[in-house]
Amino acid sequence: MSKTSNINRVDGFAKVTGSATYSAEYKTPGVVYACLVGSTIAKGRIKTIDTKKAEWAPGVLAVITHLNVDKPVGYQKAKDKHNFGQPLQIFKDDSVLYYDQPIALVIADTFERMQYAASLIKADYFKEEHSTELKKAADKEKKVDTDKGNDYHRGIQDGYKNAEVILEAEYTIPTEVHNPMELANIIAKWEGNKPILYTKSQGVEGTRKSVAGVFGIQAEDVEVHSEYLGGAFGMGLHTWPYEIAALIGAKKLNRPVKLVLHREQMFTNVGFRPYTIQKMGLGATKAGKLTGLTHEAVAMTSSYEDFMEGTVNMSRFIYDCENVSTRYRIIPLDTCTPIWMRGPGEATGSFALECAMDEMAYKLNLDPIEFRKLNYAEKDLEQNKPWSSKYLLECYEGGMERIGWKNRKNEPGSVKEGNWLVGYGMGTGTFGCYRSPTSVKAKFLPDGNLVLQCSVNDMGPGTATMMTAIGAEITGLPVENVIIEMGKSGLPKGPTQGGSATTSSVGSAVHDSCNLLVSKALELATQNPTFKGIAITDLTFANGLIAAKNDNSKSIALTSLLAENKLEGLEVENLSKGAEEAKKYSIYSFSVHFVKVLVNPNLGKIRLAHVVSCADIGTVINQKTSAGQMYGGAVGGIGMGLMEALEIDHRFGRPINNNFADYHVPVNADIEKQEVFFVNKKDPISNPMGTKGLGETALVGMAPAIANAVFNATGKRVRDLPITLDKIIETVKV
Repeated sequence: MSKTSNINRVDGFAKVTGSATYSAEYKTPGVVYACLVGSTIAKGRIKTIDTKKAEWAPGVLAVITHLNVDKPVGYQKAKDKHNFGQPLQIFKDDSVLYYDQPIALVIADTFERMQYAASLIKADYFKEEHSTELKKAADKEKKVDTDKGNDYHRGIQDGYKNAEVILEAEYTIPTEVHNPMELANIIAKWEGNKPILYTKSQGVEGTRKSVAGVFGIQAEDVEVHSEYLGGAFGMGLHTWPYEIAALIGAKKLNRPVKLVLHREQMFTNVGFRPYTIQKMGLGATKAGKLTGLTHEAVAMTSSYEDFMEGTVNMSRFIYDCENVSTRYRIIPLDTCTPIWMRGPGEATGSFALECAMDEMAYKLNLDPIEFRKLNYAEKDLEQNKPWSSKYLLECYEGGMERIGWKNRKNEPGSVKEGNWLVGYGMGTGTFGCYRSPTSVKAKFLPDGNLVLQCSVNDMGPGTATMMTAIGAEITGLPVENVIIEMGKSGLPKGPTQGGSATTSSVGSAVHDSCNLLVSKALELATQNPTFKGIAITDLTFANGLIAAKNDNSKSIALTSLLAENKLEGLEVENLSKGAEEAKKYSIYSFSVHFVKVLVNPNLGKIRLAHVVSCADIGTVINQKTSAGQMYGGAVGGIGMGLMEALEIDHRFGRPINNNFADYHVPVNADIEKQEVFFVNKKDPISNPMGTKGLGETALVGMAPAIANAVFNATGKRVRDLPITLDKIIETVKV
């Protein structure tokens, strides 16, 4: 284990002491306050909107609606889906496409005056019949002819139907909302024709491009600051209409405008995990070999954008099966557009697939893990490529030992602890490993410190800590001598924070840039008389000191070397890309979640007595931050499995639990014991560090593990999440 593999979070002190500045906290002279007024219908047109009382209210500076907005030039391209953006153009016309769609922007000189003025706005509508219920809109189902939307077939189409043993089942995932602690927010201002944004974004460069597209300017003229995020989970992957509204208001007034969504708007205006219905068909021999697998999914999208995700993708390759068919369809509803939510697609798909695998194992009277081992995929049959690395079997073995799998019985309800029914369940997870072209500048300062610069930001997984660890490891400097500058435009271009690709992308760029910088320092040192006649390959660099490998008496401090050469620093900026060799392999992370539940047979109450999460993520750069990701992902899966669902009153198309009192999320008391285990074996192909992604696979497979454990405890198979006590209490097997 390297000296940097377990360092503390480098941003931890700033976050816990309050010195970290989040986007809504920037001190901006002359700032004024804005809020959005939302529609009270789910579909139709605005007949009239009365803003006079609001405009006359004390301190009000502007009220903007579709009637008086200065439309950005990008609105002329009505069907242009800007990179990182989305096609809903705020205040473009009188149409209403979903409940709480913004219909007015109120700006005032104080927060309180802004709130009061917003309460005075009244609108009348031409109502149209809306559709917000997926099951009642089946006639709108459509196939999207893209790579993501195309059907997939390997072998015999729907070949499971010819098997000796057949399982068919339907599974439902409700709408789930991101609900990070930090609300969506922005401070927007203009300097001439150049916008400056302090905003909650998971991708600085993506925000620049989308804003530039809307306002018809160059991306280089957009300045974005987004260093710290108070959680996002995917909601920061769009430039949302509220951000464009704030920019419109700031431009109109030529003043900085601060806009923070309130909690209820977080349920309606910044995306969510889409409601999805899945049908699984499995076929197997009586001995347990899969002979066919069909996975079909129908998911919601908005009426104005086709949103798709990889719900059925995992089923194409995770198991060794000759005949595989997958189909993905979408149904447009009168809601905001869904967005990727942690473990996008795969988290949803794994619930159906891994529950179906558990059901088939029970039908065959096989242990669920033995059934999976019988169908272990030695290569990726979808791409017909070898794995770059795969240690899923080690995950199975490690998890079985830690959870006490030997105590599990195949017969549901046969294990008890006192008055509690005991159940054991597991679920396999996977997520692709991606690497984006990324630039990082590495710079030695005159005082010997190392500065690493990249526009990538950190929404919580520990990106700055990862960069520090890699930089310190390569240069040999103490971690306290590494300075990270990130999360704003003008720095070398980094990727969007998402898709479990940040460590692979940014970490590789740090690795490459630091190696180049060390080489540059060694090259400079060879010109020093101390090392006369010594080849660069015979020099070492560690702890700020350059020395001859075979003669420690010959050395020079980096600070002295820079001073002697009258240099204000030494720097390298490098663009790092994935190797062509990687295209020959299938590169995935793998995880297995194990759960022990206790179920009260009288009350239906479920206790999570023990959770074990095992992962194959290649090299673990930092044990602490990686474990934190795994803990957090598992907790997200607990919410998915037991608590989270956005309830819609379909009569009005509006949510009825858009608050933290009624929309339940896990808290510390919901988990009694949680463990994390990493295989920690280097992937030889993925990137120079041998890492694979973690953030997504930390959640994928957790919800089915809970469902499978509940079945093992009670004999009740719940196929529609979340698993609430009313779904199991009447049929618990005692």
